[in-house]
Amino acid sequence: MNEQSSPILIVLSAPSGGGKTTLCQQVLAMRPGMVRGITCTTRAPRAGERDGIDYYFLDQAAFQQRVDARLFLEYANVYGRGYGTLRSEVMDKLRQGQDVILSLDVQGVATIQAKALRDPELKRALVTVFLAPPSMAVLTERLKKRGLDAPAEIEKRLSAARQELAQAATFNYIIVSGTVAEDARRMQAIVEAEKLRQNRVRLPSYE
Repeated sequence: MNEQSSPILIVLSAPSGGGKTTLCQQVLAMRPGMVRGITCTTRAPRAGERDGIDYYFLDQAAFQQRVDARLFLEYANVYGRGYGTLRSEVMDKLRQGQDVILSLDVQGVATIQAKALRDPELKRALVTVFLAPPSMAVLTERLKKRGLDAPAEIEKRLSAARQELAQAATFNYIIVSGTVAEDARRMQAIVEAEKLRQNRVRLPSYE
């Protein structure tokens, strides 16, 4: 944590299979003062995933209770499953002076951007980054290599990716994905620049 700079909220998005999870892991490894905002989901855990570490796994009723209580900073239905970020999960960490990184779909980013217009605390912290694939062919290959989806599901995700790419211009930054190391270096540069913005830097006392 940099005591001379106010905390930032990096919100990273990419099409499904675009590499945002890997990039988040790289940034967290490089920046010990940054933490990941954990998302709630109604989908079942995948092999090796742990509740409270990878996601907060909720049943549909518990998820809907949080929606009704307006506890989510953003939430959405993605491929038939609920995903949401608790406001407390993000704002509590920022208020503790921690930089936070969130990995969200384009829908979720748009919701947070809209809320930031009415919330000065959120607006001051928010930085949005879109990780774009170098080509649709590369994205297709990545989705196939994951081995998580049937061909029909892959086509569905590619169709959604084309719509998501059309929203890239609404983000503060765009990284066209290269190697894992290149993507991490570019993200590190974005974080460093944002930490040095004049509205976030606290000058020392010169008395």
